[in-house]
Amino acid sequence: MAQRPRRGGGGAARRAERSAVSFETAKFIERNIPNFEVLTEEALQIIETNAEIILEEVGVNFPDNPAAIARWRDAGADIDGQRVRIPRGLARKLCATAPKEFTQHARNPARNVVVGGKNLVLAPVYGPPFVRDAAGGRRYATMADFNKFVKLGYMSKWLHHSGGTVCEPTDIPVNKRHLDMLYAHMTLSDKPFMGSVTEPSRAQDSVDMCKILFGEDFVQQNTVMTSLININSPMTFDDVMMGALEVYAQNNQACIISPFIVGGAMAPVSVAGTLTQVLAEGLAGIAYSQLCNPGAPVIMGAFVTSIDMNSGAPTFGTPEAAHITYGAGQLARRLGLPYRSAGAFCGSKLPDAQAAYESSNSLNMGLLSGVNFMLHACGWLEGGLVSSFEKFVMDADQLGTLHHLARGVQIDENAQAMDAIREVGPGGHYLGCAHTQENFKSAFWKSDLLDYKPFETWEDEGARDTQTLASIRVEKMLADYQAPPIDPAIREGLDAFVAQKKLAEPDSFM
Repeated sequence: MAQRPRRGGGGAARRAERSAVSFETAKFIERNIPNFEVLTEEALQIIETNAEIILEEVGVNFPDNPAAIARWRDAGADIDGQRVRIPRGLARKLCATAPKEFTQHARNPARNVVVGGKNLVLAPVYGPPFVRDAAGGRRYATMADFNKFVKLGYMSKWLHHSGGTVCEPTDIPVNKRHLDMLYAHMTLSDKPFMGSVTEPSRAQDSVDMCKILFGEDFVQQNTVMTSLININSPMTFDDVMMGALEVYAQNNQACIISPFIVGGAMAPVSVAGTLTQVLAEGLAGIAYSQLCNPGAPVIMGAFVTSIDMNSGAPTFGTPEAAHITYGAGQLARRLGLPYRSAGAFCGSKLPDAQAAYESSNSLNMGLLSGVNFMLHACGWLEGGLVSSFEKFVMDADQLGTLHHLARGVQIDENAQAMDAIREVGPGGHYLGCAHTQENFKSAFWKSDLLDYKPFETWEDEGARDTQTLASIRVEKMLADYQAPPIDPAIREGLDAFVAQKKLAEPDSFM
């Protein structure tokens, strides 16, 4: 249960406490089921060997980053202008200093998450410039929309993480919106969150704001942010993302090193070829993080989708993407690194059947592939161009199924139910037996959104479809929202920092 401060005596205070909104936040998932593995030992060895060949013979680019080139040269790489060729085994050796798992601390310690091992942490959609809801349709995102998504994330039981750019607030200057987004995550929620990566100085602002929120010493000794560093596939590590990576690594903050691949355009059309490129890029990026700071926490990422060869649009929920996601999980585990992939991906323009099919395929694939950190777990629409309010709560509700699937099959004395079977006997029913009475409240996962009423009741209530029910739930959750308490001195410090930073430079929308 979310902890809220008790109000002092009197009947009015007690009545207020009884009527206060309370809600649960589930702990991050701890899997009790096996991972699904599609690659044989022979296939894994071939892909690993080919990835090393790519790093040594083809190399990777670090454009406009002389500091990175110098680090690689000192480490023993072959440098040709901006091209870095990494001798066989060097990248893997450097990756060995990255931790197998780490704790990301939230300002509410009860919401801390452990990334790695058999754990799965769920975070919302990231990055869309547009939002959609049933009332207003598709439109550019604003800061007000962003704040609503943070509140929904905080109120969502099965979501463990507040995320980062849950939508891009286009009404705020580009050079200043990161300040408002971080402030929202820090004050409207007490779940863990992500930092800015759109410019190295903005990554530093993220670190500095965390020092106000958590304390400087705590930030230097603990991980309080996990941030997304995309590789510009194929095999290019641009200076903006690498500059942000350098800031975070040097401050002991976690980064997701993630190739961003549309298969057939940014990687080969074959599963094995794409996995080889994913591994090569992952090895190079993770190794570079360790050159910046050995032991810096890092997550091996794989954002991979296929392409529609007629339209050129990305496709989601496909079997090829599943094979790559499963295979990349095997490769990450062999490196001993936490793994990021999957999400509620879909190409649909609306939260409709296409969205549901594709998202379900992607979510279940993520669970079974051993993902440790799942970005885009709820709210993704239209190939990642849109954050949808209705789909956010639809997906967030369905994340409960991942929790229950991950528990596996219980086989203790209660689960065996032998007393119930003896009590009921042939031809009876279990509704009234002691075992059912003792377990019915927790035996089955229950949706907080979907409609299971009889047809007549459903029709009498307006024959509402799932999007309509989701719209109602969005409004209820926002109406019930209560901000988690925060130390007034910390809020004042954040206010002052944001105000000072905004005054320091003119607005820019470029």
